[in-house]
Amino acid sequence: MEPTVTAALARIDIGIIAVYLLGIVALGLWVSRRQRTATDFFLASRDSTWPVIGLALLASNISSTTLIGLAGAAYSMGIAVYNYEWMASVVLAFFCVFFLPFLLRSQVFTLPEYLERRYDRRARVYFSALTLFLNIVVDTAGTLYGGALMFKLILPDVPLWQIVSVLALSAGIYTMAGGLRAVMVTETVQALVLLLAAVLISVFAFDKAGGWDAVMQAVDPAKLSLIRPANDPGVPWTGLLFGVPLLGFYFWCTNQFMAQRILSARNLNHGRWGSLFAGLLKLPVLWLMVLPGTCAVLLYPQLSSPDLVYPTLLFDLLPTGVIGVVVAGFLAALMSSIASTFNSAATLVTMDFYRQWRPQADGAALVRAGRITTLVFMVIAVAWAPQIARFESLWQYLQAVLAYAVPPVVALFLVGMFSARANARGAFATIVVGLLGGAGLFYANVLSSTPMGLHFLLVAPILTAGCILTHWVVSRLGTAPATEQVTALLWSRQTFRDETIELRGLPLWQNYRVQAALLMTLTAVIVWLFR
Repeated sequence: MEPTVTAALARIDIGIIAVYLLGIVALGLWVSRRQRTATDFFLASRDSTWPVIGLALLASNISSTTLIGLAGAAYSMGIAVYNYEWMASVVLAFFCVFFLPFLLRSQVFTLPEYLERRYDRRARVYFSALTLFLNIVVDTAGTLYGGALMFKLILPDVPLWQIVSVLALSAGIYTMAGGLRAVMVTETVQALVLLLAAVLISVFAFDKAGGWDAVMQAVDPAKLSLIRPANDPGVPWTGLLFGVPLLGFYFWCTNQFMAQRILSARNLNHGRWGSLFAGLLKLPVLWLMVLPGTCAVLLYPQLSSPDLVYPTLLFDLLPTGVIGVVVAGFLAALMSSIASTFNSAATLVTMDFYRQWRPQADGAALVRAGRITTLVFMVIAVAWAPQIARFESLWQYLQAVLAYAVPPVVALFLVGMFSARANARGAFATIVVGLLGGAGLFYANVLSSTPMGLHFLLVAPILTAGCILTHWVVSRLGTAPATEQVTALLWSRQTFRDETIELRGLPLWQNYRVQAALLMTLTAVIVWLFR
C-alpha cells in the first residue's frame, strides 16, 4: 500500500527554513544597493566570473520541477531521463565553440535582439513573445506549482494559490530590487545549498534501500539503461539522438533566462569557462537527483503519482534537522528558478519592446520598467500555476510544450550561424511554417480523438528539419544579406584558425578546448557505463 507521508516539521526544521528564507532575501536586497544603470540591473554590469556563471546556470536549471520531475520520471520510466542532463555538457561545448564568441561580441541584452541583428525586427518580436510565453507559462508557473506540491504536504489546510503567491513574492522582492546581479549572487549560494540537500537525500535513499549493490541488482535492468529501444515511451534512442540535442540547444543556448547569465560574463574566457563548469555540474545529477527515484522503486512500489516520489523520500526518510536543510535546498532551487525567469522576462519586455517604444528613456526609466514588468509577470504566473494540475505530471507538461514550440527558433539560430545566404525573408517564412506546423502536429498528436502516437522527442526534429529546409530554400530564392550585416555573426573555418592562434598564449588548463575535450570524455564514460 502507499506510504503515509508525515510532513509535519519540527521546530528546528522550521527554524532552518525561516533563517534560510530571510537570509537569502536579505542578501538579495543588500546586493541591490549598487544598481544604477540598465547594464547593472539587466546584465550584472557584465562583470560575472566563471564560478558564479556556472553555479548560477545550475541553480537556474535545477528548479523544483526538475527535482520532482527527475525523481518521478526515474521512478516511472527509468534513468533514461538523465539523458537530458548529460546532453547539457555536449550542447554547452558546442555553444562555446560555435556561438558564444559571436553572442558576447555583439554586446546585446537579449537573444531576440541578436536575431534582429542577424535578420530583422520581425524575428526579434516573434522570439521575444515566444520566450515570454514559455518563461511565464511553462518555466515560472511550473516551478511555482512544483513548489506548491511540496509545501501543500506541510501546510495541507492552506489553499494552493496562497502558497504559490508567497513563493512568487519571496523571489520577486529581491529580483525587482536588484536585477540580475542580485539574482546571480543569491543563485550562487542557492546552488551550494541545493547540492548539499541533493547529497543528503541521495545518501539516505541508498542507505534505506540497502546500498548501491542492492539497488543495482533488484531494479529492472531496463530502468537502469540510458540507451533505450526506439519504442520506449520515455526517451527512445531515436529521440535521444535527434530530439534531446535540439531541445537542449534551445534551453541552454537561446533561452533568455539561461543565456542571460552568460551575457553577463566579464569576458569571453569567463563565459566559456562558466558554461563548461555548468556542464560539469550536470553530470553528478545522475547520482544526486535521478537514482534516488530509482531507490524509491524498491522503497515505495505503489505510489499513486510519480510527482510524489521526491516529497515522499524527503519526509519519510530524513531525520529532524536534516529535513530542514533539504527543504531549504528545495526552496533554493525553487526561488533561483523563479528569480531567473522573472528577471529575464523583465529584460525582454524592457529591451525588446519598451526601449523600442521609448528610445529616449534613460537608465532609471528602463530599470523602473523592468521592476513593473516583474510585478506584472508575478501576478500572471501565480494565476496560471494552479492550472497545471490538469496535466498527468510536471514532466509531461514541461516537455510537451517545448517540443512543439521551439523548433523554428532552433532553425533560425543554426542556419543563421553557418549560412551567409540566410536572410530576413527566409527567417519570416521559417517562423510561419514553424508556427503552423507546430500547431498542426499538436492537434494531430495530442488533441485529436485519434492521436498519431508520435513521441514528442521525434516531433522536435521533424519540425526543425522542415524549418531548416524552409529557411534555406526561401533564403536562396531571395537576395543575400549585406556582408557587413552578417560577417560578425557567422562562424567559419577562418574563425577557428584565428582562435587557435589566440589560444596558444594560454596554459593548457585555461584552454577551453582542452576543458571541453575532458568534459566530453567524462560524459562519454558515464554514458558507456549506463548504456
